[in-house]
Amino acid sequence: MTLTGVLITTLWLSLIIGARYLLVAGAVHAWLWRGKGAGTRLSATRPSARLIRHEITYSLISTPIYALPAAIVLEAWKAGGTRIYLDPGQYGLWWLPVSFLLLLIIQDAHYYWTHRLMHDRRIFGWAHAAHHRSRDPSPFASFAFDPAEAALTAWVIPALLFVLPVNLWVLVALLTFMTATAVMNHCGWEVWPERWVRGRVGRWLITATHHSRHHTHMKTNFGLYFRLWDRLCGTDAMPPVRPQAGSTTTAVP
Repeated sequence: MTLTGVLITTLWLSLIIGARYLLVAGAVHAWLWRGKGAGTRLSATRPSARLIRHEITYSLISTPIYALPAAIVLEAWKAGGTRIYLDPGQYGLWWLPVSFLLLLIIQDAHYYWTHRLMHDRRIFGWAHAAHHRSRDPSPFASFAFDPAEAALTAWVIPALLFVLPVNLWVLVALLTFMTATAVMNHCGWEVWPERWVRGRVGRWLITATHHSRHHTHMKTNFGLYFRLWDRLCGTDAMPPVRPQAGSTTTAVP
């Protein structure tokens, strides 16, 4: 692994990550905001062109910050220096879903506490304020972070790949899941049925309803995937039950 190799890999990974972001966020935005929407609208206002430009700008600034740790892992893997493996049966098939869930749990715990830290008034202005310019976020807000926030969160999964054995395709599935949840939780629409969101399973998971509440009530709902830490720490909050699940009427948080 060389510095030149890492820098070159960072460059092309930045292009891939940026293109993936624009493609996925753009597709979801077109689906929900240029058509009739789907499920229940959460945002009080439609995303403006100015807001979307802001979100895209900060997302693309964050892209190389996320690409750098990924490039280090990729170059280290090529040199045999990570725990990434190819054979699905190397650690038993049972380890594939377990490792996927374990990575999510660790990332979720790290994000909850980092997220709460960034809401401290002493650092909020330079660490997290860019993301919260979107009171009613669009799908493009999914990766719109200040550089400091990107730097605090970009290293977690890459660091774990030097410690935990993870199958390459589990990693691909994890990255796909991360992108999908980030975009959908910021899309301004709740596409899941109300009965599921507030049901036995959904009440432990973060969806657009839960995260949209964070953008309007910033002292609540700091989690990434799960509501466990929010519940344990008294920061969990959900808007009142909407009168008609599955409607396309506006539900202002």
